[in-house]
Amino acid sequence: MCGRFALFSRPPAVSRWLGLPEPEAAWQPRYNISPGTWIAGICRPEPDAEPRFDRLWWGYRPHWAGQSGPEPINARAERLDTSKYFRGAFHKHRCLIPADGWYEWKPAEGGKQPYFLCREDRQPLFLGAIWERYADETACCAIITEPARGIARDIHDRMPLVLDDDSLAAWLDPALTEREAIRSAVHHLDAGTLTVWPVSTRVNRVAHEGADLIEPVTL
Repeated sequence: MCGRFALFSRPPAVSRWLGLPEPEAAWQPRYNISPGTWIAGICRPEPDAEPRFDRLWWGYRPHWAGQSGPEPINARAERLDTSKYFRGAFHKHRCLIPADGWYEWKPAEGGKQPYFLCREDRQPLFLGAIWERYADETACCAIITEPARGIARDIHDRMPLVLDDDSLAAWLDPALTEREAIRSAVHHLDAGTLTVWPVSTRVNRVAHEGADLIEPVTL
């Protein structure tokens, strides 16, 4: 799954990486981003609009589901095209979530040990996600997960869908609406470019923040 991540790269750096204008509202570095909060995303507000940065609520509940509908934070890649809850957004409302890395927890003696996963070159990651508008024109999202690959598999059986750099434009392309066309044009990041290390259990509490959360610890 993907239930916690970090984004501390500054908006200009992320904008340049994507070739997009900077967001109107700059985000502050966050090292312990949790569900049920507003996060930065990149999406097309309309099919004929250019991609742009937007604020997205991490917790996906389409307006048609009503207030009693579930609010998942993740959507399994295997179910995107078959689930009524996700299918429409997968075809028409795909977005990117910028991140510098994400956390996973591995069972260990005395409890679960958190790990931080990121690119070896420390460049930003872009997580595949889906989004939907609320009635008030704000939007919500869910991060897509897939079976873990490479070193991530040693920590957890699931991981976020991390897209390779050449797939970012295609993921946001409104002309790609069918599953096979999307799968042909979009590829996940090579798992060999990822690295991982153990971090402090301070990250377990969402109230904790700061760069020290991603510092390696000795086990």
